[in-house]
Amino acid sequence: MRARPFLSDVSLKPSARPLMDTFPFSLPVVRALGHLPMHPQVTFFVGENGSGKSTLLEAIAVAMGLNAEGGGRNFSFTTRASHSGLHDHLRLVRGITPPRDSYFLRAESFFNVSTEIENLGVEDYYGGKPLHEQSHGEAFLTLFMERFGGKGFYVLDEPEAALSPQRQLAMLSRLHDLARSGSQFVVATHSPILMAYPDAVIYECGAGGIRQVAYEDTEHYRVMHDFIANPQRMLKVLLAD
Repeated sequence: MRARPFLSDVSLKPSARPLMDTFPFSLPVVRALGHLPMHPQVTFFVGENGSGKSTLLEAIAVAMGLNAEGGGRNFSFTTRASHSGLHDHLRLVRGITPPRDSYFLRAESFFNVSTEIENLGVEDYYGGKPLHEQSHGEAFLTLFMERFGGKGFYVLDEPEAALSPQRQLAMLSRLHDLARSGSQFVVATHSPILMAYPDAVIYECGAGGIRQVAYEDTEHYRVMHDFIANPQRMLKVLLAD
């Protein structure tokens, strides 16, 4: 039996209507946002660069009370306030029981989060070793393995960015353990490995807005599958004079 989700639905408030000609409301993914059900365990946002998936993910994180640059609920630092005001115009349907823990991991500002962890003196929650003393990939995986726990709400923006394929598989296994322990994930990713997680909901963001798709119908899967199946044919096309 699935746990009740901490976030079950995302939609736009009527206050967003007068703003549709301004960024980020002009993005197709935002303009077309009706009621977007969240999977109780894992929801993926996928799409090309610039499709708006990270903008939407950021707004969800901030609307859920998380810091725009990343971190847990007690993180309130600001390096550069560049996030949009979309979060003020989102209507979230939350569960009755709040999560035991919550965290926003975004690849682009992870260095700043690691610095804030040192400033707060909370390295013990991250395995005891400063994240700045680890490689980028090791620090990412340490955060996922050591900091996250059961019954948490976790928003992840391109968590695969620093990880090798083998480490992505390790992350996928850990995600499964946490999902079975009552945690809920909302993830923006380009990784065909991560988005293969069974029974997840995948939303594809693009010029037509946002739609639910099967794993095998994502562009990420098709491109990777075609390349691995016949790399020489793909390279012949890509590298032709």
